[in-house]
Order: sequence, then structure tokens, then C-alpha cells
Amino acid sequence: MHQRLSAEQLATGSILIALAVMALKVAAWMMTGSVALLSDALESLVNIGGAVMAWFAVRYAQRPPDTDHPYGHHKAEYFSAVIEGILIVIAALVILHEAISALTRPAAADWGAAGMVVNALAMLLNLAWARMLLLAGARLKSPALSAGGRHLMSDVWTSAGVLAGLGLALATGWSVLDPLLALLVGVNILREGWLVIAASVGGLMDTAAPAEERARIEEILHASANGAMQVHGLKTRRAGRALFVEFHMVVDGAMTVRAAHDICDRVEAALRAAIPDVQPVIHVEPEHKLEPAGIAPR
Repeated sequence: MHQRLSAEQLATGSILIALAVMALKVAAWMMTGSVALLSDALESLVNIGGAVMAWFAVRYAQRPPDTDHPYGHHKAEYFSAVIEGILIVIAALVILHEAISALTRPAAADWGAAGMVVNALAMLLNLAWARMLLLAGARLKSPALSAGGRHLMSDVWTSAGVLAGLGLALATGWSVLDPLLALLVGVNILREGWLVIAASVGGLMDTAAPAEERARIEEILHASANGAMQVHGLKTRRAGRALFVEFHMVVDGAMTVRAAHDICDRVEAALRAAIPDVQPVIHVEPEHKLEPAGIAPR
């Protein structure tokens, strides 16, 4: 189904899912009074804020280039992901504070199973939506959706650990497991927030395309630049869905401008057919600019 949904529709769905999961987790906490389940619910509060920011970022990133932003607005999604990462870190610190406070006032492990069942339903809902966001984020090259999916998967593992631990606490009567689990939840969420921030900052710093994508580009240039003598100086950078590709193409110095332009058109068409959001820039050079190493057209 994710293949039929746009980035904006998925971002809207994330808000609705986050609200539903938050309601279920708050209900589970109120039914049990468990500080570990409270920690799990606090993380869902961050999910709502992150989903709202992702919705705005996805809409803004889809705006066409204008005078002030001639390369488009693709990087807006990275800002959203960075802010979501910061919110995750703040939530982790709040959870750690609550867990440390709970260690000084232990309570009896007398929770009922009903609250844990409700929390398990929230976990399953998160799992299904996280998988959809991760698949759609990869398909749409959306940093905001991918960050949301990674965050939700972290939330799923957190919920699974909390439920397993609380089950053990109920079976043994060791109430201290509750705040200890909350501490582990806080540390895990803190780690996830750092990973989201690091990945998003990399995008803001114009990170090159991954090795497999660069190899694909090189093969396209090798197959489509026939008529040219060499392609060299390949540079790439990804900005959200857009992939900027720049390279030098060496042709015979006696070749007409029209003929060289026809080769460029053919190469650009081949790149766009394989990578829909590619933005190629080609610098044509005469034969004395040949380099010792480069891509030899077929």
C-alpha cells in the first residue's frame, strides 16, 4: 500500500498513528502506574511532535525551485529530522530523570495484565507503521520519513523490552525491575536520538551518494556517453529526494557544439530514466583535457 501513498499522505498518517499509539500507551500507564510504561508513553509524545514536523517538512520540500532557492527546497526534510532527533534526546533525559526518581521510592509490583495487553496493541500498531515508513522512505528518498520509521522501530523494541521486563517483575515480585527498565529505555532512546541527528547532519553537509548508487551512475555514463572520449571528475551529493550529479565530459575538439549537446542530452535522458530525481550538470571539454583515469564511453 505504501507504494500508492505520497510522502505527504504518509506524513499525515504518521500524525494519526502517533496520536492513537499515545492514547493507548497513556491508558496502559494509567491502568498500571508503571514508570516503565510512563517512559514508553513519553516517547510517543515525541513521536507526535516529530510527525507534525515531518508533515510540514515534506510539504515544504516539495515546493519547486524559486529565485531564492534555485536548487529546490529538498533539504527542509533534514532540518525536520535534526529537530526530531533533538526532541528524542530531550524525551530520553526526562525518562532517565523519572527512572532515577522511581528508584528512590519503589512500589509493589501489583500491575494487572490488562494494561500490558493495551501497551502490546500499541506496539503492534507502531511496528506495522514503522515498516511502512521505512519502505516508503527508501522508495521516495525522504529523510523525514526514514527518520520517523527508524524512531518508531526504536519505540517498538523499547515496548517489547518493557513488556518482557514487566512480565518478569510480575512473575518474581521484584518491583525494582520497573525503574531499572525505565533506565534502559531512556539510554536506548538517547542512543536513537543521537543516530537520527548524526544521519541528518550528514545530509545537511552534502554527503555523497552511496557507493552502489555511484557505481550505477558510472555504468549509465559508460553506456550512454558514446561519441565522447572520456568522462571524469564525477561528483555526487544527495539532498532529500534530489540527487545532484556533476562531471566533465571530454569530446573531440573539432566536434560541433550541436553534436556535443546531443551527447549531453542523451546522457541526461539516460540518467533521468534510471534516477527520476537526478539533477545532472555536465561540463564539456576538448581532448587536451583527457585525464589518466576516467570513465571510457562504450
